[in-house]
Amino acid sequence: METILVVGGAGYIGSHMVKLLLDEGYAVVVLDDLSTGHRRLVTGGVFVQGNLGDAELLDCVFSTHKIFAVMHFAAFSLVGESMQVPLKYYRNNVSETVALLEAMQRHGVERFIFSSTAAVYGEPEHVPITEAHPCRPTNPYGNTKLSIERMLADCGRANGLRAICLRYFNAAGADPSGSIGEAHDPESHLIPLVLKAALAGASVKIFGTDYATPDGTCLRDYVHVCDLARAHLLALEALGDGCGSDVFNLGNSVGHSVRQVIETACRVTGRDIVAVACDRRPGDPAALVADSDKIRATLGWKPKYESLDAMIDSAWRWHARQG
Repeated sequence: METILVVGGAGYIGSHMVKLLLDEGYAVVVLDDLSTGHRRLVTGGVFVQGNLGDAELLDCVFSTHKIFAVMHFAAFSLVGESMQVPLKYYRNNVSETVALLEAMQRHGVERFIFSSTAAVYGEPEHVPITEAHPCRPTNPYGNTKLSIERMLADCGRANGLRAICLRYFNAAGADPSGSIGEAHDPESHLIPLVLKAALAGASVKIFGTDYATPDGTCLRDYVHVCDLARAHLLALEALGDGCGSDVFNLGNSVGHSVRQVIETACRVTGRDIVAVACDRRPGDPAALVADSDKIRATLGWKPKYESLDAMIDSAWRWHARQG
């Protein structure tokens, strides 16, 4: 039974990854400082509270457990905040990843799966976006993720690290059981904001209604969090089979508008949700849609929860339980 170190395993995507790994028979060690994660979301395995920049703690983890591979989800990810306090993002996202990679090198661990982002692309030149699209991030958050991707490639050339980077588009939904889900504070993602508005009888803001899209609102590619976790599992299996480093987009290759999300949420919840039109936010592209053909062809990934209804329904079950 191989042991996987999941850094950031108490967060939204990390906790779903932990659950899937345990369901698949892996042993799991979770390292999380709980600055944005929640201990209650960790469904099993060994939990270690601490920071991935703590070299002494990392040495203890790697010495105590025979780690087969590392999955890295422990990043700050608020784009707006990254614009205001960029050094916070470079310290957490980049500097502390350096400490993690140094510990892996000291202990001979050579398999790494990195939670990256479509933010590395910046303003899209074409849609859908392929992995060959130029990487020109427009904010510090995207810059830090791209810096890590480049660092992983350099480590691969220097010391044989094999890393798979998964560039997410918009993670959505929750585990079908309703036992774990999205719990950000503050919340910035559209679907949970819409569902919280439904619960509270409040309104939700639409930032921009004059984009060059069918209904004037932004288009985004939503991918279910359980499908994201399944992609990580396939990447883990590929590294175990000896494959080299690679980069993959993760999306459903379908764009849904802000209005479509709100309309779907009204249908799923059976509640009226009032939408208030506001000015555009600076830096919001009209459309971000993934071309995910590469991961489908290379790793055999196929999303299970492709419909927006299914994603919002699973998220609604989670949020309704939270009250």
